[in-house]
Amino acid sequence: MDLNTVVEVRGADAVDRWRPGDAWLAGGTYLFSEPQPGITRLLDLTSLGWPSLTVTPGGLEIAATCTVAELFGFEPPTRWTALRPLVAQCCHAFLASFKIWNVATVGGNLCNALPAGPMISLTAALDGECVILATDGTARRLPVVDLVTGAGTTALAPGDLLRSITVPAAALTATTAFRQGSLNTHGRSAALLIGRRDESGAFVLTITASTVRPVQLAFASVPDAATLRAALPDDGYVDDVHGLPEWRRHLTRLFAEEIRRELSP
Repeated sequence: MDLNTVVEVRGADAVDRWRPGDAWLAGGTYLFSEPQPGITRLLDLTSLGWPSLTVTPGGLEIAATCTVAELFGFEPPTRWTALRPLVAQCCHAFLASFKIWNVATVGGNLCNALPAGPMISLTAALDGECVILATDGTARRLPVVDLVTGAGTTALAPGDLLRSITVPAAALTATTAFRQGSLNTHGRSAALLIGRRDESGAFVLTITASTVRPVQLAFASVPDAATLRAALPDDGYVDDVHGLPEWRRHLTRLFAEEIRRELSP
């Protein structure tokens, strides 16, 4: 797709920074996929040279510009037992070829805010926290589950830049269970649920794809079937060509119970 309204492309470290009509450019897989009539200038984030993945004393920092391929190929510390399987499962949940994997970014998937965004599923399930830079240079932190506010909408203000996602080590050492369903074998996710049982015994269930925004349920221990069922949302399910809300709600309830059983001690 030609963006025929764009008159300039420059590095994101430009002195004048963001202005109305600008768009942050990382992989560009969404940006170049359809007309963007309101965009006149692109600010290239790759010019900033952010390290894609950084192991820290507190966990893992994933740069917004980290590609899906880089995340998939990352070899985490052996003690982070939750990361490797979940990364593989979520990357394969993409409706995308390996060519897209080498360009599409983690941050782009989050900011695009589609219900079926698997990087949203991954980082939300691991208690990821976004580092967001405002146009005035200040930074704030926001949980991934709160970044996405609806189908295609986020809590980002105009000009806000997602710098990175930090994942705490405590979540990376958990035991996890993954369920994903769609209308077709290689179709867009209609429901994607991830359960996590921490070393403390706490149980966290993250619901994505079936709902318009991530839903996260947390319990001090693995709940019984009735308690979990009562906590699941009754509404807020996506209604589109990839599945009716009633079917998505059914999948969500089915997968939630399967995950609860799998993670029960």
